[in-house]
Amino acid sequence: MVSTLKSFKIIGENVRELRFLLYGPVGAGKSSIINTIKSIFEEHQYINCLTASAVTGESFTKKFEKYNVGNVPVTFYDVMGLERSSLKGVHTEDIISALKGHVPNDYTFKECAPIDEDNRYYILNPTLNDQIHCLVSVIPADKISMMDQEVIQKMKEIRAAASKLGIPQVLFMTRVDQVCTMTQQDVAKIYQSKKIKDKMMECSNRLGFPLNCIFPVKNYSEEIKSDEKLNCLMLEAFTQIVHSANDFVKKNSNEKKRVE
Repeated sequence: MVSTLKSFKIIGENVRELRFLLYGPVGAGKSSIINTIKSIFEEHQYINCLTASAVTGESFTKKFEKYNVGNVPVTFYDVMGLERSSLKGVHTEDIISALKGHVPNDYTFKECAPIDEDNRYYILNPTLNDQIHCLVSVIPADKISMMDQEVIQKMKEIRAAASKLGIPQVLFMTRVDQVCTMTQQDVAKIYQSKKIKDKMMECSNRLGFPLNCIFPVKNYSEEIKSDEKLNCLMLEAFTQIVHSANDFVKKNSNEKKRVE
């Protein structure tokens, strides 16, 4: 799968890279997903993308940060985690602006107010290159039952905006090893686990995702050596979002041609 992804070509004209935005509550594993995918493609443990503390609940991500993946023409964008309070965490308006392409690389989010047209860094006329091509919701399997309804509502608002824009959406369910002993012992058995299936159903019920758009994944955390089973699980999910983003770019490139 790695060699296939390294050689794939973007379908849309003048689109340099497929852009993915990861969002979710603090400590969901957004940054760890990026670390894991980069580790697979760059063939060494990548730990430069800081992760949120599960103990303090503090999000290390403060900027709209861009991460490339080896020589693959894809880019991941990480944002601050969503929080219950309107005065903490990333604003839903900021994520929606990022989906539309109005937020530049390395923009520092302000907890006091979202970016708007009066901000000097705001991209007024974004192109397909500036927009997000696939939205990835990240939910921890062991926390879905305890997630605050206000955070869930924020995620639904972001999903609704992405739907209006026609942006494909998937959900990565992390920390699967924390809810299932069988999966903890052998991640290759993840789809045989009733506990994992129940958590997928719970994600579907609370956030409205169809089951075929929910991908249970495990990130590198304690491991210091490459794990082929873990890699395969993540690569299956990654391959799906690459295809979805590529289809979105192709469709929107064709529509632009028709308009012109």
